[in-house]
Amino acid sequence: MKDWLAERFEENRPHLRNVAYRMLGSLDDADDAVQEAWLRLSQQERGGIENLGGWLTTVVGRICVDMLRAKRSKREDPIAPDIPDFIVSREESPEDNVLTADSVGLALLVVLDSLTPSERLAFVLHDMFAMPFEEIAPMIDRTPAAARQLASRARRRVHGATPPRSGFAQRRAVVDAFIAAAREGDFERLVAVLDPNVLLRADREPALKGIRGAQAVASSAAAFSKVVARMERVVVNGSPGIVSLLPNGEPLSIMAFVVAGERICEMYVISQPVRVRQLLGL
Repeated sequence: MKDWLAERFEENRPHLRNVAYRMLGSLDDADDAVQEAWLRLSQQERGGIENLGGWLTTVVGRICVDMLRAKRSKREDPIAPDIPDFIVSREESPEDNVLTADSVGLALLVVLDSLTPSERLAFVLHDMFAMPFEEIAPMIDRTPAAARQLASRARRRVHGATPPRSGFAQRRAVVDAFIAAAREGDFERLVAVLDPNVLLRADREPALKGIRGAQAVASSAAAFSKVVARMERVVVNGSPGIVSLLPNGEPLSIMAFVVAGERICEMYVISQPVRVRQLLGL
């Protein structure tokens, strides 16, 4: 029986990890939530679960809500959402240039982190995984109508905060223009490729709480480019990104961009060494 359960669980693992990643924004936390679901499954009575996939999704959803609530209670600055983990891939082949079915845009993840745990669960499970509100409601101790309202409220926040996505080639051209201007130290061209209200956030100071405005962000980018030997193109959550490298070839940071039209409107930088190496699989 244990072997059969383990096989069925492994079949569901990718789906469960996708749910947990969208809920938590952290790959490690997502893995922890999935592992906790396995522990709970292994303690169940034989034959006590009719729909294993639905049962596991419900369990992971509840675990994620509990983790989010615990995290919020400890967060010192609830105004500034965490920068979610990046899903980084190479840009060597055309198939890497498209957003795959199991990836999610970074701008969306950032907005999701500003929602309440209940709003996030209702939106993620209904809008991304087509789970009916009748199944979502018990996870958050709400009625189906209340769960529907939570998802609707979250949807308005998401649509109001995430810019329309242009084609990958257009977004790459904008990011390439940013790279060229940074390499050449051309401040005016840097400003020109940035939205006037652009936001730069990083997981380390001085941009931990955000730097706002084209002039300020261009100054920060120009200073940063002076310590970078080269920039390698990558794909971050389905959009153009950059890995910055030191002269010895060690990765310094991963940079992700949100592009609207012909300008960059958001930039996110992960530069904590352990986190950078982990996300790059090093």
